[in-house]
Amino acid sequence: MVISFDPDDVGSAPSSRRDGGDGAFDGQSTFVLLGPLSIAAQGTIAPLQPSRPATLLATLLLHPNSVVSIGALVRAVWDEEPPVSAKAALHTCVQRLRRLFAKYGVPGGEIEAVSGGYRIAAQAETLDLMRFRGLAARAHAAADPQAELALLREALALWRGPALSNVRSQVLHREEVPALDEERLSVVERVFDLEIALDRRREVLPELFTATRAHPTHEHFWEQLIESLYRTGRRAEALGEYRRIKRYLREQLGVDPGAALQQLELMVLRGNGSVVERAARPETGAVPLRLLTEAQILDRLQSAGLVRKQARGYQMHELLYVLTRDAAVVDHGAPEPGALLSGKDDVD
Repeated sequence: MVISFDPDDVGSAPSSRRDGGDGAFDGQSTFVLLGPLSIAAQGTIAPLQPSRPATLLATLLLHPNSVVSIGALVRAVWDEEPPVSAKAALHTCVQRLRRLFAKYGVPGGEIEAVSGGYRIAAQAETLDLMRFRGLAARAHAAADPQAELALLREALALWRGPALSNVRSQVLHREEVPALDEERLSVVERVFDLEIALDRRREVLPELFTATRAHPTHEHFWEQLIESLYRTGRRAEALGEYRRIKRYLREQLGVDPGAALQQLELMVLRGNGSVVERAARPETGAVPLRLLTEAQILDRLQSAGLVRKQARGYQMHELLYVLTRDAAVVDHGAPEPGALLSGKDDVD
């Protein structure tokens, strides 16, 4: 059962409707930000009707356990046109929320008035946003890919739709919600990396198709989709997806796909191995690269015109000489521009 409360009329009887399951309360969060703003009470989730108290609550919950200034709250609640009596109206909104929490027995939702603003107390057990971030942090510290993947999947399951979809605040949707969405997409991207590294490309393809359609400018989703199609024997579809994103970017933004996507297209066209392998467990936020073989390196340098094969080795372009000079001095002494590199005869 989902109960809809209206903070502007907390004395009225709540209306209710049954939900098929996705909206069922999991018993772990009192406040829900990752979807329509809601309050979980007595085993149900209660979406708040769009109102100024709801906007105030959302603003406080976006900064749990931190003081939010009066000015920031006024700006979020009234956008750029606050009334003269905004400070007093803000206090009235706080009082309505306090009565709402008391009426329905909402635990852990104390709104504290402090010097210059207000603060709401929250923790992972009472706020889904904090639980989501906690699970993501635990995943990063997990000892193996399977454990990391399970924690990230659990974190994503907390999302119930677009964040704060029932909150009418241009300021919040312009300045706060995009950051929340980016946190979610970062976790989704990492989940796909793990699934691919665990050789579950075929199983993750439906999710990759959904992600690329929902976020067409997120190029890494397209990289994951195209390479997964190619690796599962669907080369023609992989090239078709590359043409789709290339056409979209040109028509909508007037740009070409990034270097990684272009390199991936060449890989699929040539039918050779991937230039980049995603590791199952990066040490940091960056994803490490697999080292290329000597033959692959020479092939790419020749394709780029940076080296040219001669009878006795490889002639280095001046640009490559400048880029590698410092490393060459440390190891072997720098060659002169245009000098022949001592290449092995069996490397072609």
